[in-house]
Amino acid sequence: MLTTVEPLVVSRVTGKIGAEISGVDLSQPLSGSALATIKDALWAHGVIFFRDQDLTPQQYLDFVANFGELSNSRPMPKLDGYPMVNVLTRAADEVPSVVGGVWHTDQAYRDIPTWGTVLYGVQVPEYGGDTAYINMEQVYDSLSDGLKSTLEGLRAVHVHAQTQRGRPAEEIAKRPEVAVHPVVTTHPETGRKALFVSPGYTERFEGWTVEESAPLLAYLFEQAYRPEFGCRFSWRTGSLAFWDNRSVWHYAINDSTPSTRVMHRLIVGEPGTTRPE
Repeated sequence: MLTTVEPLVVSRVTGKIGAEISGVDLSQPLSGSALATIKDALWAHGVIFFRDQDLTPQQYLDFVANFGELSNSRPMPKLDGYPMVNVLTRAADEVPSVVGGVWHTDQAYRDIPTWGTVLYGVQVPEYGGDTAYINMEQVYDSLSDGLKSTLEGLRAVHVHAQTQRGRPAEEIAKRPEVAVHPVVTTHPETGRKALFVSPGYTERFEGWTVEESAPLLAYLFEQAYRPEFGCRFSWRTGSLAFWDNRSVWHYAINDSTPSTRVMHRLIVGEPGTTRPE
């Protein structure tokens, strides 16, 4: 199961999600054909992976800028001199914790979520600390026609505070970050439909109470947890993962060794839809 456009090779990771791309040095400018191959792989597989990349912060920015306007996550630390790059650091002596330790799609709580997330391994543990992914297009396809018809008319309320219960109430009041989106979305590049709900941010259906919403949301989440819809990526220093939040959930697995972990993160959206923060 290989697709080759010289010198790039796109290799599927599983039958439902993920592809690893080899034969490309992301520190160098990409040709038109190479960029087209990478984009096609991202649309087709939901998440793509690269190994053995040696990127300066500027090269990292230059690569991701090929896909749209760059943004970042406001609460997260920024890389000195590169305010678009978030730095996710865990020191070896810290109590084990991880950003993103719940199934979610990034920034679903925004009125216009940025669609792509790119994570680059600067320093990673010897083992553990994988990131897992689920293809929500495949999950949607697995549902009955009757349930699909019901979901087509629903919108869901996404709340940032769902995963930030430690935030002070006054901060949440000032920056609640709540958005409403259709439960079933259509990918602008492929025309494929996906479920756009997640345990991390979806509180309820619009017009429904939390209690009324809970059984149907729980059913949809249970469908998504089926292992055939997912894959798991093991990090190495110099690895890069790029996923499409419009069709993919992700989960940061907190099982790594007590060693320092440093990751650089960029968020990317359609030109004109996001602004640096």
